Amino acid sequence: MSEQTQNEPAASAPRPVIETRNLSKVFRDFWGRQKVRALKALDLQVREGEIFGLLGPNGSGKSTTIKILLGLLFPTSGEALVFGREATDVAKNRRIGYLPEESYLYRFLNANETLDFYGRLFNMPAKERRERSRQLIEMVGLASAARRPLKEYSKGMARRIGLAQALINDPDLILLDEPTSGLDPIGTRQMKDLILKLKEDGKTVVLCSHLLADVQDVCDRIAILYQGELKELGRVESLLKQQDITQIQSTKLSESALEEICQVIREKGAEVLATDSPKTTLEDLFLTIVKESQSRPGKRVYADKDER
Repeated sequence: MSEQTQNEPAASAPRPVIETRNLSKVFRDFWGRQKVRALKALDLQVREGEIFGLLGPNGSGKSTTIKILLGLLFPTSGEALVFGREATDVAKNRRIGYLPEESYLYRFLNANETLDFYGRLFNMPAKERRERSRQLIEMVGLASAARRPLKEYSKGMARRIGLAQALINDPDLILLDEPTSGLDPIGTRQMKDLILKLKEDGKTVVLCSHLLADVQDVCDRIAILYQGELKELGRVESLLKQQDITQIQSTKLSESALEEICQVIREKGAEVLATDSPKTTLEDLFLTIVKESQSRPGKRVYADKDER
């Protein structure tokens, strides 16, 4: 099988909404000298209708990638495509919703006024703005606080209205940067349910987060970046599965039967480690990749493991 065949999605696979090819970004100082290489030859595809997690420690290139996709930064080399258009084409942003890590909203407006303001930016008719604002405020659980000024909102409430603002234009692609930041456990669960609901509605979601358990709960696929390089890529379930351990599940198995099974396993030259098979966590995977990247800085991933 050719390398091209291995890396290309099947004909029936969803089309890519985001695609980066050899994407690199270098920040330079006043004299033009290289200061930081934020991205190094990043190759990614985010498919239509999936929830994609972009993970990495601070300084790994996550925010740089998002800003390039939004057209707020220009790549040094390579290309970034969104909906098949160059990321620098601002017209594509009408189909994008963006929740930044810190939402800078007008503190003296209430929720209704905030959403009405952003609806005007998209030239939405007044009736459509009112109905859309009402639906979003109810969806994010702020109906009882819709008339309170945002300066009275807690950080968790601010995240909720920020999400509503990101959805005012009914976008096809939603970029979420730390969406559960500042939320209590109940609010976090509600936010994750909202993200899953967006997928049910056919939306494509790109999620950046440091809370790895949240990513594990909602994402279909993830990419882990470290120092601007792609270190791991694939489906969450596949990445977390420990391939060298086999799990056998049974009900009502007697101790004698279990011992016989274990004996057969030993006779076949294998070792009985446990009667159950643990699955690693996303946090453990993340820390292992970072540790390996520190000891082997040249290691890179070249293909999605699920497509090899």
